[in-house]
Amino acid sequence: MESIIQNQVLQVAEQVEKHLDSELQRLDELDSDGIEQLRQQRLKQLKEHAKQKQIWLANGHGEYEELAEEKEFFNATKKSPDMIVHFYKDDTPRCKIVDHHLKILAKKHLEAKFLKLNVERCPFLTERLRIRVIPTIALVKDSKTKDFVVGFTELGNCDDFTTEMLEWRIAQSGAIEYSGDLLNPPDVRKAEKKNLLQKKTIRGRNDDDSDDSDLDF
Repeated sequence: MESIIQNQVLQVAEQVEKHLDSELQRLDELDSDGIEQLRQQRLKQLKEHAKQKQIWLANGHGEYEELAEEKEFFNATKKSPDMIVHFYKDDTPRCKIVDHHLKILAKKHLEAKFLKLNVERCPFLTERLRIRVIPTIALVKDSKTKDFVVGFTELGNCDDFTTEMLEWRIAQSGAIEYSGDLLNPPDVRKAEKKNLLQKKTIRGRNDDDSDDSDLDF
């Protein structure tokens, strides 16, 4: 079994090495014209990104704004295909927690429009989207409501979840760009890392520090 595993590891290493050699050879074979072409492509990408950023900012991206009425919601979808909309009530403390996190994310993710809407001012939209729990975050992708974050159940079912946790959950809908691991929530990864460090610390204690009452004879 050990021999089989070693052979598999060697095969993977050889494939990686061949791929790297191929990439290095491709770069070595680039002449001045090829390098200039790559540089021009990169410059074009940067210019397009800068132009798109200006369009987002002109449409109010980068700020967490409140809509005065539900008509503004439909107008916003025409300008911003990707939106994160917080449906809230003034007398709900948890809505203040959502406000805090969305203000941070709005500045980080210019590609999406971050909005809030008072459910008491938009009964038609609230009923149409079947919103029953406050707070609820509607996640809009390509001008269509794709998903909802209802309450805090998916955020650890606690009030002290992190901004990264909400960012990860929103990213599940594709409404924002996300470079992290979509399969594993960040708070869980942090907890696992913390537990691992604690275990290493416990294992690294001196024998004199151990409690005899915990020993099983």
